[in-house]
Amino acid sequence: MLSGGLKFIVAKADKVDMDVRMQISEIFAEGFTQWLGYFSKDKNIIAKAFAHMFVLDQFYVAIANDKVAGMTACTDGKTFSVKLNKKELKKHLGFFKGSMAGIFLKREFEAPYENFPSNTGSIEFVGTAHEFKGQGVASQIIHHIFENTPYDDYVIEEVADTNIPAMKLYKKLGFEEYKRKPLPEKMSKKNGINNLLSLKYMKK
Repeated sequence: MLSGGLKFIVAKADKVDMDVRMQISEIFAEGFTQWLGYFSKDKNIIAKAFAHMFVLDQFYVAIANDKVAGMTACTDGKTFSVKLNKKELKKHLGFFKGSMAGIFLKREFEAPYENFPSNTGSIEFVGTAHEFKGQGVASQIIHHIFENTPYDDYVIEEVADTNIPAMKLYKKLGFEEYKRKPLPEKMSKKNGINNLLSLKYMKK
């Protein structure tokens, strides 16, 4: 399906006629560098280590010129959008760091939502490839999700308060903050983030 003119085609990641997994992982590695630096500071290694984890039928991608321009997952709050494999992590990150990634990131990425509201979509892993930044990719994917999924409300669980471009985008799309979680002081000083914000969008 064309979305937003002639440039980007937005579709489910498991329905496009190309292997998008590695490109999705490269976008992930680019966007999550500050969180994953402990495991490797090499974005190529991070991309290879995590390429296995994406559950493609939960992701939407924007395609331009046979490249993945951006990605976003949308789940029902019960189904996971990623599934980690410790064997794959150890293969690329080494035994120790691969084991640590399998333990700590499983808690982070595969933690079930508690009391997740009904008829609500969870927007996750919003990312844009470097060469397509500033071209409205993420907003086109999210609009496509609003128009092609059955939910009345949508939530984004954790956005860093220092991620100003993301906050501007989400506010422009109509998301509003409904909760904030302060980070421990030590962690806050290390990564420069003060609070993790939760946002909600309600269809009119």
